[in-house]
Amino acid sequence: MNRTENASNSEFVPPNSYRRKEPTMPQDRYQIGVQDYIDYHRDGYLVVQGLVPDTEVEEIRRHTEELMSGRIIIDGVEPPPPGLTPEQMGQHWLRIHMLHRKHELHERYLLQPRILDVLEALIGPDVSALQTMLFLKPPGREGQGYHQDAYYIPTYPDTLIGAWLAVDPADEENGCMKVIPGSHHEPIYPDENKLGQNHTDGSIEDLAVIAGASATDESVNGLTPVAAKYGGREVAARMAPGDVLFFDSHLLHRSHANRTQTRFRRAFVSHYCNARSLVPWNHGAEFEGTTANNLHILARGNTHLDYALPKFGTPCDALNPRETARGVRPARMMGGMPASTVKGVMVTR
Repeated sequence: MNRTENASNSEFVPPNSYRRKEPTMPQDRYQIGVQDYIDYHRDGYLVVQGLVPDTEVEEIRRHTEELMSGRIIIDGVEPPPPGLTPEQMGQHWLRIHMLHRKHELHERYLLQPRILDVLEALIGPDVSALQTMLFLKPPGREGQGYHQDAYYIPTYPDTLIGAWLAVDPADEENGCMKVIPGSHHEPIYPDENKLGQNHTDGSIEDLAVIAGASATDESVNGLTPVAAKYGGREVAARMAPGDVLFFDSHLLHRSHANRTQTRFRRAFVSHYCNARSLVPWNHGAEFEGTTANNLHILARGNTHLDYALPKFGTPCDALNPRETARGVRPARMMGGMPASTVKGVMVTR
C-alpha cells in the first residue's frame, strides 16, 4: 500500500502528491519535475520521498537521543533534571525552537542542500532560512489543532513555506501531519490581535475573525468551520525517515496525539521564505527597525535586503551571494512578433 493512502475510504487522496526520484551523486542538484511543481501549487503541499540520505537522518536521531539523555547541553535549553528514568527523560520536551542559532547540527540541516534545491524550485531563486523546530513528540504527547503557519510568521510578500523532515516513521498512530489539499487557497484567518497582519484590514469583506487556532479541541478552534468546507479530503501524511513534506503557509494542517506506547515521532521542521520578502518576525524576540531580515540567513540566491551569515559557517549563498538580483530582462511584451491576425484583421505589431 502506498503511504499516501488513507485508512478511511471517505478521505480524498490526490494522485500525484508523492513523488520519488533516486539520488545520483550526493553533490548533484536535486530536481523536481514539472508535475511536482503543479502538484505543489494545486494541493498546497508536496512530499519528496527519500530526499535526505539515511546517514544524515541517523545523525539527527542520535543527536536527539543525546539531548534527551542530557549528554548534550545546549545554552539556553534546560536539560532533563537528574534522577529521571529514560522514559521520563524522553517526556521532557515536545519540541525545541530555533536551535540553529545555538548548535552547528541544526544550522546544517536548516541549510541542507537537497532541501534547498526543492525550495529554490518552489519559491526561489532567492531563499531565506528563518526558523527551526526539533519535534520529539514522545509516546502519549499531544498534537496540534488546525492552524496556518503564516498566522504565526508573516512575510511581505507572502512567500512562507515549511519543510518537515521525518526522522522517525510517521503515521496516524504516532501523530503524523494531516493536511487538507487545496486549503492553501484560503486567506489567513486572523484573531482580534492579528487584524491587518496578513491582509489589509477590511480588504476581504467576509473574512472571519477567529479564536483558538492550534487548539486540539475542535469545538474551540476557530478554523474548524473552514476545515469543514473540505469534508472528507484530509490526508494523513504518512512518511518514512528521510521523506520531506513541503507545505504552503496557508495550508490548513494539524496532528493528533502520539497514541503509541513506545514510538517517538521525531521531525526536523524548518521555515523559509523568498529572500526578497520582508520578515517582521524573530520568534517573539525583539529586533531593531521594522523587519528582522538581518537576523535570518540567506540560504540561496541574492537579495536587496539585509541578511545574516551562518553562525557556524555552514556553506550557503550568504557566504558568496549569486548574481540573481537583476534577474532576466524580458523582451517587450509581444515585441518582435510577426504580423498576426486578431478577429480576422491583419495587425502589425
